[in-house]
Amino acid sequence: MKPGIIITAAGRAERFQKAGGTGNKLNACLSDCTVFAQTLRHAQLSGLAIHVVTRPENSEIQAVCRAQRVPVTLIDSNGLGESIAAGVCATPNWHGWLIHLADMPFVPPAVFLQVADALDSHKLARPRANAQPGHPVGFARCWYPKLCLLTGDGGARELLHEDMMHFVDIDDAGSQRDIDLPSHLAQRSEHNHATS
Repeated sequence: MKPGIIITAAGRAERFQKAGGTGNKLNACLSDCTVFAQTLRHAQLSGLAIHVVTRPENSEIQAVCRAQRVPVTLIDSNGLGESIAAGVCATPNWHGWLIHLADMPFVPPAVFLQVADALDSHKLARPRANAQPGHPVGFARCWYPKLCLLTGDGGARELLHEDMMHFVDIDDAGSQRDIDLPSHLAQRSEHNHATS
């Protein structure tokens, strides 16, 4: 049984808006769809189970998930830790969890599978390109109780023990690219190496 993917999409995109962006960055246009839709599409192409965590007011993300029959947890999240906890608690029967950020639409489907496969023999796993860690971050089943207790905006950082982490070395730096500012929408779409 394979792990599933939790896509955290419950941020407020405050930095994006302060830099001149309109609305939530996850709903901004990127190539032929939105940032979130592309993230979801690449996750779906992995063939792994998916669960999305988003805000009650983000009707656009909810509509995309309904159309794709992807389950959603709604949360007025105060931080990434809370979002991760909500997603993991909503999927108690999963074998493990790949925590993925919705503003990272350039991760190829194969990377999700490589991290998932690594959890067969490791408790923690994540991709690494050019000696830098990327996403998603994989957690084996044993982390369920601690993941469900996460709070704050540090995500699962407190659980990422270097001595336990298995890095999956990859060539594609898409696992490190996110959409943080309006300028990233144009720049990053030109460097999208993910297979669609």
